[in-house]
Amino acid sequence: MNPLLNTAFKAARKAGGMMIRASKDLSNIKIDSKAFNDFVSDIDRMSEDILVNALLDAYPQHKITSEESGSHGNPHAAYEWIIDPLDGTTNYLHGHPQYAISMALLHKGQIQEALVYAPERNDLYMASRGKGALLNDRRIRVSSRTELQQCLIGTGFPVVDQSMMEKYLNILKDLLAKTAGARREGAASLDLCTLASGRFDGFFEFNLKPWDFAAGALIAKEAGAIVTDMRGNQDWMESGDIVAANPKILAQMLKIIGRHIC
Repeated sequence: MNPLLNTAFKAARKAGGMMIRASKDLSNIKIDSKAFNDFVSDIDRMSEDILVNALLDAYPQHKITSEESGSHGNPHAAYEWIIDPLDGTTNYLHGHPQYAISMALLHKGQIQEALVYAPERNDLYMASRGKGALLNDRRIRVSSRTELQQCLIGTGFPVVDQSMMEKYLNILKDLLAKTAGARREGAASLDLCTLASGRFDGFFEFNLKPWDFAAGALIAKEAGAIVTDMRGNQDWMESGDIVAANPKILAQMLKIIGRHIC
């Protein structure tokens, strides 16, 4: 583990421990609503404080962009951390263990390092650009399936901004008719890691934010996935619309999705 990821992991493990302790009494957690179906808790904020303080202590010259509080550190830095202190807040608040801490480091806008830590399972996904992807120090690869009808697809509902809901449901209907099934687990960072480890064969979702997928996207790519937007282009970081799979499955998914994208 390189020093950058080691620092990130120490912070994530500390925040994860706090989350697990707090989950023993969910009734005491303060919850606010940022928007319809978009919640933030004091656990999100406490995790963010742990992560931001640890990163600024180690790398005061870096910029940090976090979901809950925005930017910290040097606004003109070449290095920028993008963090989600609790991806899957709704899951966490309902006692469902599918949640994670997501941390990505960009250099001049390009993702270089990635870490996704799932505290309940003590699962650590990591990747460095050009060096492959790991789950708990074991190298992982995307599935080698080539026929869409054999594939299990991960996805996320556009529940916050529902302007894409009809288009999304039409895509999902077509995919369900041509795959082995779909799963919506509620944390995009972990969905992309599930793809990276071969347990999903593909993934798609609309309207994500950079902290939702920056780390997971690098992990998936380093495990052999191709990541694009809904048209097969490389604008996913800007648009927030993402499709990911091995090359043969990606092409089949994009063909179906393309029928519904104007």
